[in-house]
Amino acid sequence: MALLLSRLGAFSHRHRTAVVLVWLVLLVGGGVGAVTLAGETSDSFAIPGQESTTALERISEEFGAAGGATAQVVVAAPEGSTLADPQNAAAIGALVAELGELPGVASASDPLDPAAPSVNAELTTGYSTVTYGAPVGEVTPAQQDALTAVVEDAGDGALTVEVTGQAVQAPPHIGGPAEVIGVVVALVVLAVTYGSLVVAGMNLLTALVGVGIGVLGITIATGYTELSSTTPVLAAMLGLAVGIDYALFIVNRFRQELRRGADVGTAITTAVGTAGSAVVTAGLTVVIALTGLFVAGIPFLTQMGLAAAATIVVAVLVALTLVPAALGFLGLRVLPKRQRGQAHTHHAAGPGFLAGWVTTVTRHRVVALLLAVVALGAVSVPFFSMQTTLVQTPPEDSSQARADELLADGFGEGFGGPLTVLFEGDRAVPAATAAAGQVTGLDDVALVTPPVPNADGTAALLSVIPRSGPTDPATEQLVADLRDLLADADGADTSVTGATAVSVDVAASLDAALPVYLALVVGLALVLLVLVFRSLLVPLVGVLGFVLTVGAALGATVAVFQWGWLAGLVNLEGTGPLISLTPILVIGILFGLAMDYQIFLVSRMHEAHSHGASPLEAIRTGFRQAAPVVVAAALIMFSVFAGFVPSGDATIKSIAFALAAGIAFDAFVVRMVLVPAALALLGDTAWWLPRWLRWLPTLDVEGAALERHAPPARTEQPESVGAAGR
Repeated sequence: MALLLSRLGAFSHRHRTAVVLVWLVLLVGGGVGAVTLAGETSDSFAIPGQESTTALERISEEFGAAGGATAQVVVAAPEGSTLADPQNAAAIGALVAELGELPGVASASDPLDPAAPSVNAELTTGYSTVTYGAPVGEVTPAQQDALTAVVEDAGDGALTVEVTGQAVQAPPHIGGPAEVIGVVVALVVLAVTYGSLVVAGMNLLTALVGVGIGVLGITIATGYTELSSTTPVLAAMLGLAVGIDYALFIVNRFRQELRRGADVGTAITTAVGTAGSAVVTAGLTVVIALTGLFVAGIPFLTQMGLAAAATIVVAVLVALTLVPAALGFLGLRVLPKRQRGQAHTHHAAGPGFLAGWVTTVTRHRVVALLLAVVALGAVSVPFFSMQTTLVQTPPEDSSQARADELLADGFGEGFGGPLTVLFEGDRAVPAATAAAGQVTGLDDVALVTPPVPNADGTAALLSVIPRSGPTDPATEQLVADLRDLLADADGADTSVTGATAVSVDVAASLDAALPVYLALVVGLALVLLVLVFRSLLVPLVGVLGFVLTVGAALGATVAVFQWGWLAGLVNLEGTGPLISLTPILVIGILFGLAMDYQIFLVSRMHEAHSHGASPLEAIRTGFRQAAPVVVAAALIMFSVFAGFVPSGDATIKSIAFALAAGIAFDAFVVRMVLVPAALALLGDTAWWLPRWLRWLPTLDVEGAALERHAPPARTEQPESVGAAGR
């Protein structure tokens, strides 16, 4: 692989103008395609085939518009009056008429309709149910804006008017000020690492080209298939982080080769052959982890994984072709001015903080290992209290939050998460009527509305209002109790659905898939690391460290987002269960990134050991060479992920926080403390491979093949990776 990649690097250097133009054409073409071919994204996270999702489809068929997405426009009377007062009633009538004429709206109910009133007993709070023809997650932004505008205008009068519901949930955004801050921090880290703002800018620019092409490609795909609104945000967040880091590894090795006396062309060839091999291996681990999300059997999750994996592939290709081409244009200018005249001088690695760090860790290996394990274990404790849901809490100062508060005050906490029971069959209406009395006796039931039949009486809907809120465990238990109670309904088939029921079903599916997925990625990590390091114990240490990283990352996320610890630090506007997608996505992404650090760090230790260094000296030498660039890469990834945390979107916020925390734990505790301490404790045994496994192929991520083909003058010991920043 090293020889093949070195030839690719040489080709990119020789034809650098053509390579740059090809990538620019792809970027521009992607932009044109995104503008002309893009479709709408979906906020629906349902799983085809599950009871709640199937019931929603059946409701749409049996009741027509009743199966569409809904919003609740909440109206509250001024203090000292009621909604039934003439002036208030007239304002409500005008509002309902205007709501019914909005684009995409199939119907809008009247809160004061005597046949089906939707007001509280005191007549101070009511709501109009606005039903769209489009299903949940497919109401367009233009339709949402039109509804919001009407609500804002109506709120200027005497009535308090707010809107909530699935139909007005906004999709996640890309490119806010917080994300820009993360990119700026990444640029600063790169500038400090390189000692050159020009090289830092080139590194960041190439990464932006890769993530731009990836996200634009996903945007084009929305015109041909339904994708979740979270998909492009996840791809952008991950693609930007790895794109910057992969370019960093290659640029760093290129600068190192220049200092060793290589000309620009040879330095590019060697850098792509050596660091590029590690980039391909590291990228492969991320791609495997993301594509492996299919084991959950959830279409939208599989699509998210494939889209993000495609963006990673683009980032790897950019690092292997566009970065070498850009380096060809920069030449010796990638070095600080004071070093260009010394380009033919070998700079040995000098003592520094990281050299003293690894010496201390390996000297006190038992204490260091125990401290790392205990610290990560303690942070992991909240993980065992983790709760998940798909029901998102709206931002505190939003119309949705104010509407939910009005409804909770007027109708009770459970109003925001009603459950719908669908009865189907010739005796659907009598069965629903009989079941209503039984359902009233269940725990946590506040109200059961009269059954609503369809046109021909073959189906009926029963609405159940819980006492507890949508994310309360008691409401989840009520879903299970309803299904048990109605499983044997006489003369009708029953299904329990609604947003809360869908959330319960998705959470159950993800929770069931999580152990399988964790076993898959851990197994793949073991196989891959055995091939890379030709050892059993080194991969085992790396994988156990990854498990501790995941536990600590999710534990910290539970403590902040579910328990509310340090909530102000992350701009958290409300605590509650984690979004159901968070655990499995965090495991998949952190797996790839943790293996990145393991490969870049331990491969240098392995290289030193294979050149004859003692086990302890190999650990210290490899650490001094690789740790500076791993620290820089981790700081960059942390900055990019942390930049998405202040975002108002709960889905992205929790995932980004977990990834940022995971990067910090993995890079600075697992790879910087646990791994060198454990390898020092194992000694020569760490590099042992049973004879019956020695037939396995060798993944040459260290470029040994290039050394064998290099001229005799180039056989000197490699310089410190960390020298690139000096």
